[in-house]
Amino acid sequence: MSELKIVLHAPTPGALTRARSNATNLRNAEPNAQIRIVANGEAINQAVAERDAGTDECLVLCNNSLKKKALEAPEGIEVTTAGILLLAQLQQEGWIYIRA
Repeated sequence: MSELKIVLHAPTPGALTRARSNATNLRNAEPNAQIRIVANGEAINQAVAERDAGTDECLVLCNNSLKKKALEAPEGIEVTTAGILLLAQLQQEGWIYIRA
C-alpha cells in the first residue's frame, strides 16, 4: 500500500478547528501519514491568532488571504502563494482532499 497523503482544507474558523482535530486523530491512527492543512479565507485570522503545537507543523497559510486581511504569518508557519493552487497541485500529485 502506498503512503497515505491527506490534505485538509480549512476555509473557515470551524473548519480549521476540525482540521486540527482530524490531523491529530489521523496522526494517532496512522503515524506515517503525510498531512497538510491548507487554511485560507476566514480561517486565516484564527490560524494567525491561535497556535497549535500539535498541528502547526502541517499548517500552510494562503498568502492571498493573509494580504487581504493585512496579516502576517507567525514565524515557523509555511505560506503558499495561493491556497487554491496548492490544493489543486497536491490533488494532482495524488493527495486525498478532505474539506474539514
